[in-house]
Amino acid sequence: MSAAKSPTRSAGTASSGAHQACPHALEGDRSDLVRIGAVARQLGVSERTLRYYEEVGLVRPALHEPGGSRRYCDADIARIQRIREMQELLGFNLDEIRTMISAEDRLDALREEYRAITSRPRQLRLIEAAYHELTQMREIVAAKAARLDDFLEKLDSRIERHRSQLSGVAPTPPRPTSRVSPR
Repeated sequence: MSAAKSPTRSAGTASSGAHQACPHALEGDRSDLVRIGAVARQLGVSERTLRYYEEVGLVRPALHEPGGSRRYCDADIARIQRIREMQELLGFNLDEIRTMISAEDRLDALREEYRAITSRPRQLRLIEAAYHELTQMREIVAAKAARLDDFLEKLDSRIERHRSQLSGVAPTPPRPTSRVSPR
């Protein structure tokens, strides 16, 4: 799926508004597609947020109906949940999310190609490409984690200074930080 490359689509028939992740929309079956308002309520975001995600190329609804109404399939909803997870859990901004989503899209394409071929040399090249995508994604997450660790260290230092002032004792060095256990 290449949602980040084509953020706008024409309104009208199911075939003009569908994408690969929702093959039923290509066939004209709209029964599984969910209206934008229902998706917004389900995910706890505003309709404007969903439209903005589309505007900046993060998500592409399965269907644009005449009048601009949008409908989403399960894959679209899962993608939006992933975007929200990256915002809330990892603290990523939209540029970082775009980078991660694009990498995930490339991984999906590599996986599809891998499954479709039998040439072992080509499969190994695809595995290598996926390995590089994953290591780049890990570097982005590790850089964010390092910034969070640094922030935690600074907070621990300030907390210890205040604790020592309250107790009248010289400050002790900050404890090692861990992202797993909040302070």
